[in-house]
Amino acid sequence: MAFVMAGGEGSRLRPLTADRCKPAVPFGSRYRIVDFVLTNLVNSDIRSIYLLVQYKPQSLIEHIRKAWTVSTLFSEQFVTVVPPQMTSERTLFGGTSDAVYQSLNLMDLHRPDLVAVFGADHIYRMDVQQMVRFHRENDADISVAALPVRLEQASNFGIIETDKSGRITGFQEKPEQAKPMPNDPQHAYASMGNYLFNADVLRATLENAHKDGATDFGHHVLPHLSQSHQVFAYNFATNVVPDTKPYEEKGYWRDVGTLDTYFEAHRDMLGLEPRFDLFNPQWPIFSSYYQGPTSWVTSGELDNVLLGAANIIRNAKIRNSILRREVMVEPGAQIEDCVIMDYVRIGRGAKLRHVIVDRHNVIPPGTKIGFDPARDREKYHVTEGGLVIVPLGDVRYYSREERRIGAGYSD
Repeated sequence: MAFVMAGGEGSRLRPLTADRCKPAVPFGSRYRIVDFVLTNLVNSDIRSIYLLVQYKPQSLIEHIRKAWTVSTLFSEQFVTVVPPQMTSERTLFGGTSDAVYQSLNLMDLHRPDLVAVFGADHIYRMDVQQMVRFHRENDADISVAALPVRLEQASNFGIIETDKSGRITGFQEKPEQAKPMPNDPQHAYASMGNYLFNADVLRATLENAHKDGATDFGHHVLPHLSQSHQVFAYNFATNVVPDTKPYEEKGYWRDVGTLDTYFEAHRDMLGLEPRFDLFNPQWPIFSSYYQGPTSWVTSGELDNVLLGAANIIRNAKIRNSILRREVMVEPGAQIEDCVIMDYVRIGRGAKLRHVIVDRHNVIPPGTKIGFDPARDREKYHVTEGGLVIVPLGDVRYYSREERRIGAGYSD
């Protein structure tokens, strides 16, 4: 079984997370961030999944209800949302390990031998069964998924120290000088926040951690366990997903924790040979069952564009951009290097460059965004990298006005 940690506030993604938790933030032309970890688990035949939620979870709950009904025929196949259990001691999760501690009773229903504890905030593909085999071959108590990163980038991650066998000997939190991998002096192991536990070890560990007031896996629980248990680092770079293309980045994994990294991850999906190719029939990324029609382009110039469903584009110029569902682009509009989310209307003659437009927005005719940083900052959030964020609009607004009189297509 699996616990997925989906309670993240994602404060560095504001304003995209002003009204939703980080795992619920839309990504790409039809997904949400949470879809990637759930896809990896389901494709790996791990289908008893509890999603632990906390911060502004309603958008995520609705997405799970509509998109992730795994099976109604088999009781062991489900994705279920679990809020804080409101114990007498705490009303909210105190941290990642406390979240699982509050949900230990769910293990009694399934009696698993292994429990996966994965984060919900990352973009990647992973065959978890390969990590399971590694765990069993090494007779491990706990395995931690580890991503090799260059030493000069190590200060951005929690770093894992190992011996030559892969056994974890220590942890460093965003060190200035990281300890390199034993067999690769140019790289260090970064923790991906994905763990496999023997079920009995997980239960005993969390009960002891609760007594000691420890609430977080990365900061409290795992550093202590590495001194007393068989804790191993699983090298994510060795994970092979079927039908990965030769041009894709090996071991692709992104923590989209800031607006700029979130935007860069979108760029990784563009081009004839993208770093992360969304098309993989052997390892499909699952999401909502949107039933709207295909997109309709009457005229215009499109160069390196990903389109979601039901868009209407009329005599516009769009370049190096991603448009999600039900986006209407009026004549003369120009969109370059942008992410346009669902139910957005781009008015006649509007010009957008290096912009993220959140859902349910209308950009008035003739508007210019992304050309005058000082003016943009007066109205919008602008990142250090110059990316302009148009926040969530009126949720009653849909780019096709007929949606106002009925429920419309479900996403």
